[in-house]
Amino acid sequence: MIQMLTEMFSYNFIIRAFIVGTLVSLCASLLGVTLVLKRYSMIGDGLSHVGFGALAVAASLNLAPLEIAVPVIIIAAFLLLRLSENSKINGDAAIAIISSTALAIGVLCVSISGVNTDLNSYLFGSILATTTADAIMCAMLAVVVIVIFVIFYNKIFAVTFDETFSKATGLKIGVYNTVIALLTALTIVIGMRIMGTLLISALIIFPALSSMRLCKKFKSVIICSGVMSLCCFFVGMCASYSLDAPTGASVVIVNAIVFFAFWLISIIKEKRT
Repeated sequence: MIQMLTEMFSYNFIIRAFIVGTLVSLCASLLGVTLVLKRYSMIGDGLSHVGFGALAVAASLNLAPLEIAVPVIIIAAFLLLRLSENSKINGDAAIAIISSTALAIGVLCVSISGVNTDLNSYLFGSILATTTADAIMCAMLAVVVIVIFVIFYNKIFAVTFDETFSKATGLKIGVYNTVIALLTALTIVIGMRIMGTLLISALIIFPALSSMRLCKKFKSVIICSGVMSLCCFFVGMCASYSLDAPTGASVVIVNAIVFFAFWLISIIKEKRT
């Protein structure tokens, strides 16, 4: 095991991927609890599809992918939030409309432009796709997400559990929902390169659902979710290296196994009480 880890971390691209993956796992676990409780969990899936469209358009125009994807996904996050709150279209329908349209635009642009782009690396992630510049930019974005989440922790907690009461106390619900959408958008951007646009939402949902099986307090759920997400990413990355399997898929499968294990444990505990 030690020999495998030594060999694995002797490659610079794996070190870069490990740093980015650790950061995105932490960011996703922090936001996942809030998104699941607010029933916004599928917003991650919708934004990841928008991210694919932005990356594909950037590739077809020979532009820097992340620099294009960041503002596009942030705008899409705000748009999804507004459609969910102020439109006759409900949240799930709004996500379906925007995500499917963005996915179609991305595929069409790549097909028409004829650019030699491996769509699988965008859809399912590629550990080789993470450059040094990407790693630096992702690290900066991750620090922004973590700092903002910590600063607004109490407000996010209030908005998550009781919007009506929070609004009655004078809290600006729209502002903090926007903050949550912004942080989610940045997290999606960070994780797309490794996890892929089709798998990044799993990193948001699984740790939160798993930790909720055993923990009951908001803070304990977040801590458990964070630790679990980091452990699952590390195990998934090691499994990916040893089995020569896709990193994103390996991490998601590890998260799924942990979820079912925690689910069984919670069932056993309920039967004993």
